Amino acid sequence: MTEKGASTKGASTPGAGEGGGAAAIRVILPQHLRTLTGVDGEVALELREPVTVRRALDALEARYPVLRGTIREYGTGQRRAFLRFFACETDWTHEAMDAELPAAVAEGREPLLIIGAIAGG
Repeated sequence: MTEKGASTKGASTPGAGEGGGAAAIRVILPQHLRTLTGVDGEVALELREPVTVRRALDALEARYPVLRGTIREYGTGQRRAFLRFFACETDWTHEAMDAELPAAVAEGREPLLIIGAIAGG
């Protein structure tokens, strides 16, 4: 299930079948990262379970190498400032990268959102 303009290019992710079962998830990127990747809409990814933010980001960076260093720092793998993660209307930004995402995300019913935070006052 994808929206109009969703990317299905390279839908199979290397290593998706390793370990647990496979899950098809949806990821929505902020506009500036969609521009970098040439994606119009959401990205569909296949991940091995359990579905985590780390596995989703690994799959995104494998498919779109231009994203390396834009969502996570190169050296530490930590989330870059001014980006936030949301799943099922809940802020997952400060959760562990290996925490299992909700079943609705793992089943593709809800997307994992990567949002550009706004700063200022």
